[in-house]
Amino acid sequence: MRWLAALLLTALAAVAVVPDLLFGMDRFPPFAQTIAFRTPMLVALVVAVVFFGVLTVFRRGLWPITAGLAVVAVVGAGLVLPRAVADTPPTSGAPLKVLALNVFEGEADVDTLAALIRTEAPDIVSIPESGGRFAGRLDPLIAPLGYRTVASVSERRQDVAGVTLAVSERMGEVQTQIGRGQPFPYVEATGGALGDTRFVAYHSVAPTRGSVDEWRTDLDRLRQWCQGPTPAVLAGDFNATLDHSVLREGTAGCGDAAAQTGNGLVGTWPNWAPRWLGPQIDHVFGTDGIAAESFDVVDVPGTDHRAIVTTLRIP
Repeated sequence: MRWLAALLLTALAAVAVVPDLLFGMDRFPPFAQTIAFRTPMLVALVVAVVFFGVLTVFRRGLWPITAGLAVVAVVGAGLVLPRAVADTPPTSGAPLKVLALNVFEGEADVDTLAALIRTEAPDIVSIPESGGRFAGRLDPLIAPLGYRTVASVSERRQDVAGVTLAVSERMGEVQTQIGRGQPFPYVEATGGALGDTRFVAYHSVAPTRGSVDEWRTDLDRLRQWCQGPTPAVLAGDFNATLDHSVLREGTAGCGDAAAQTGNGLVGTWPNWAPRWLGPQIDHVFGTDGIAAESFDVVDVPGTDHRAIVTTLRIP
């Protein structure tokens, strides 16, 4: 019975903590949602290991349970903890400061966002869930700072359907184009100070009931930049963490700015949850050779996401 209990508890722990290693179970509900909380589940598993470890001192027959749970905990920790260790910061390359914030259907406080742009002075900004309506409110506030905005949908559509890109005049003659063929059209920028680098302001569908197939398609679409022939930077709300195998596969060839700086476990959503508890679903990715030297998250009222600010080095 104790071996049966050990097998059952170990299997349950593995399904909860590492479903992505079990035939890609994290691609499907409910694991597509639960794996976003791998870190707190891993903490709970470690507590369980300690609990059974103490019991094993008094009842040695429980050691198979302790050993099985410990193995799952070690595997899970090996997937998570490297994101909390910073890489060697880059020492060369042109700096590119990026800000990204999902403004929650255009409800984020536009004055606070404008003040954040004024304070941080990013070169380029990605604003998911913002279309022509939100851009029309933001533009007068940041135009005097030398920014222009491009929204992927007009003011006739709801903000939730769009993505807005704001680019500083410091970037020179940057050209933009709107990517169609998906629920949230993205904005792609090229030229000017970006040179050959493509910058993509992106928003993926969330893996909610009825949308998981489209969510997988949205993340798979990232291959065209991360595995494309030209360098690229992708910024926005990807509705997935690095624990999701779909995101890891879609961004193979790209590095995550938060993980590169040792901030890969800082939650960006929901902003009412502690930063150590919530998942990190907002990202800035750069293709090989592009590396982050800093990363930070900032609270903005009116939205359920935190803003992310990172400085990249572009070769």
